[in-house]
Amino acid sequence: MTFKYIFITGGVCSSLGKGITSASIGMLLEQKGLKVAMLKFDPYLNVDPGTMNPFQHGEVYVTDDGAETDLDLGHYYRYSNSPLSRDSNATSGQIYNNVIKRERRGDYLGNTVQVIPHITDEIKERIVQCAKQEEGIQVVLVEIGGTVGDIESLPFLEAIRQFQNEHENDSLSIHLTYVPYLKAAGEVKSKPTQQSVQLLRGIGIFPDIILCRCEEPLPEEVKAKISLFCNVKRHSVIEEVDVKSTIYELPLKLHEQKLDQMICELLSIPNPQSDLTEWKRMVETIKNPSGEITVGLVGKYVQHQDAYKSVFEALDHGAIAAGVKLNIKRIEADKIKTEADLAGCDGFLIPGGYGQRGWEGKILAAQYARKNKIPYFGICLGMQAMTVEFARHVAGIPDANSTEIEPHAPDPIISLLEEQSGVLEMGGTMRLGAYPCLLRSDTLTCAAYGTEKISERHRHRYEFNNTYRQRLEKHGLIVSGVFEEGELCEIVEVKGHPWMIGVQFHPEFKSKPTAPHPLFENFVSKIVSLKKTEKGNILNASC
Repeated sequence: MTFKYIFITGGVCSSLGKGITSASIGMLLEQKGLKVAMLKFDPYLNVDPGTMNPFQHGEVYVTDDGAETDLDLGHYYRYSNSPLSRDSNATSGQIYNNVIKRERRGDYLGNTVQVIPHITDEIKERIVQCAKQEEGIQVVLVEIGGTVGDIESLPFLEAIRQFQNEHENDSLSIHLTYVPYLKAAGEVKSKPTQQSVQLLRGIGIFPDIILCRCEEPLPEEVKAKISLFCNVKRHSVIEEVDVKSTIYELPLKLHEQKLDQMICELLSIPNPQSDLTEWKRMVETIKNPSGEITVGLVGKYVQHQDAYKSVFEALDHGAIAAGVKLNIKRIEADKIKTEADLAGCDGFLIPGGYGQRGWEGKILAAQYARKNKIPYFGICLGMQAMTVEFARHVAGIPDANSTEIEPHAPDPIISLLEEQSGVLEMGGTMRLGAYPCLLRSDTLTCAAYGTEKISERHRHRYEFNNTYRQRLEKHGLIVSGVFEEGELCEIVEVKGHPWMIGVQFHPEFKSKPTAPHPLFENFVSKIVSLKKTEKGNILNASC
């Protein structure tokens, strides 16, 4: 079978949205009936982003097979049905590590090992690997991290140049660039785009399509100028204007400019009519909400949008399903001093995280939500904070804590996983990937899922200590989900509370705008119903 390949590069500056653009293209091609696979190349030397600070890199997205990957894979999941695995993300660290291991084994028969051909061959092999990870894949989208001109990106760009020469009629290049508007001059400037494309062409890659990220629609003369100086056809210069309402509108904007049709023509693949009805309906729901809610997100990195990217998106998906507008109140956990810092929220979510900073603030948030019957969703560390709070203030265990926070805690409600004892390396050593979980039938969690067996993705080192299970259950903590192959606690609920659920896994990784994760959908639905009840009670009281 002949595979088709699309290479997506970026120029001028970072953070242009290559990941969302790539995901949008994947979604549009799937609407043509094509099976798509997606691959992200990251030029940094870390083997994976697992040990990187969220402020630098954003969230770590985990796949079913336990790979810690770039957050762009989250975009791929939310927009498309591309298979996602360790074959979907490769870093310079992985590439060089593999080549060096082969050299040490003597695989190169005494040859001098060099960037060309050995590193570039390894990069090309990863592209082929991605194409073959599942049966029936027809198109492979390859996104190259960073911008053209970065030293660390050069081996990837050289590998792509070689790959395109080897697959001349089965590949195309899309370049995403920035076209700035200078307010002082009152002009749109195409020169940065021209120079970015010139750099790319100097490497030997000639863009077939140029996507122009811009704040406002581009004048026709600017598009014509880019076409002329960058040597692409006029209709191949496509504007990518900042979307005002939602990022999920981007595929529709690209479709209006016939980007998907153009790709099919350039790659000589069938171009049937697309059915974007469901996607359009979803976007219209976002634009026309029937109400609004406020969720307090309590964490360490709340001011950095990408640190909890999948959580923000999954909350949005729940709001879309409920037809309401979502307002997120970002609450820095280490700045919570009193309950007044938590006021004004219809619900609370505490996401995953590591370390001591903000721990007591998260416990205070869990206590506030429990006492005031406010819906609470704890994920990973958020589940652990909820459990410790319950132990301290309901079960009468004042010294309850996590050994991550207090290694010698007298009452370690949360403790190190048995298999983590003695592990010294930080990268890729946690409980990672998808594990099956059995749900107790008479619980809110089981009602939300609609099934008694689920599979969810994990990324953690610490667990609920079963030594305390019976004591906490006696006071009203419900263990509503356990690992299928043992008694490892995966989910807890608080008896008698409208909606207080903590999960050890990361459900945000499996939520889409057209298919919200059951827990996020149920969480938002409960907030909406409680608001309606409260509003009704106020109206009845005033009458």
